[in-house]
Amino acid sequence: MPLRKADEIQPKAERRRTQRVKISVLGRYMLEDRREFPCQVVDMSPGGLALIAPQVGELGERVIAYIDNVGRIEGRISRVDHSGFSMTIVASARKRDKLASQLTWLANKSSLGIPEDRAHPRFIPADQMTAVRLESGAEEKCRILDLSASGVAVVSGSRPPIGSKVHVGNEPGRVVRHLGDGFAVEFSRLQNPDIAGDVPGRS
Repeated sequence: MPLRKADEIQPKAERRRTQRVKISVLGRYMLEDRREFPCQVVDMSPGGLALIAPQVGELGERVIAYIDNVGRIEGRISRVDHSGFSMTIVASARKRDKLASQLTWLANKSSLGIPEDRAHPRFIPADQMTAVRLESGAEEKCRILDLSASGVAVVSGSRPPIGSKVHVGNEPGRVVRHLGDGFAVEFSRLQNPDIAGDVPGRS
């Protein structure tokens, strides 16, 4: 559906209970009809966030978002504008506390100019071929684009849904992002950096 004009926005659709932090983080979101789109977070608090997004739904519509360095967020559309929409975050107090810590880290990382994935540098393994088992049980051979202690990006003909569980070799994880010719997986547990390169052979 087309984006709504600014004068169609309900002026009190959103009440911010906590101050938002300006950040620039990429991710993806899924509307109620299960369509998925890329997005960019422009500001966020433990109670809500604003996204630059190519498509929006109806006010009050449920949204599931997967935000880089943050993870899975659920909520409802609270406002729309010419560039995207804002959404509330539905989460427990514990989850909100975790979000507050993550936002503090992201804000400090941005102000200090710390590069992405500094804690888990990416590299290209010598053996780039691996087997990926999808949530359906189907298995296919894929080529690794890059690998780190926390995740892997693969070239694949499949595009499993964001959030779905997969195994790369024997390592469990979940799909966190779609790429132009594949997808990225976040491992369920951090890999020992000394043996992370062995992941392709664990099949």
